[in-house]
Amino acid sequence: MIRIYHNNRCSKSRATLALLEGRDVEVVNYLDTPPDAAELKHLLKLLGIPARQLLRNGEAVYAQLGLADPTLDEEALITAMVRHPILIERPIVVANGKAAIGRPPEAVLEIL
Repeated sequence: MIRIYHNNRCSKSRATLALLEGRDVEVVNYLDTPPDAAELKHLLKLLGIPARQLLRNGEAVYAQLGLADPTLDEEALITAMVRHPILIERPIVVANGKAAIGRPPEAVLEIL
């Protein structure tokens, strides 16, 4: 089973989903059904990156919340993403015990 954390309004997310066509895919519209803190921590572990690298720093809420502050720890950044899922980089694909961010969309092919 492949899972994609998807935002249909995002062209990269739509392109990544198109690459997965014909496979058994669970689509999680993460803006409607945001991951909780435990799920985000699990995704970060699979991705092998710190929370800061999963943040979309171009979103208005990023600046509003002062998330550029380097003193913010992992918990604070994860809490911000749980409360404001628009901050989560997309799309994220999970397959075979691994995860990848679809930027570019072809990056997810490495874990299939």
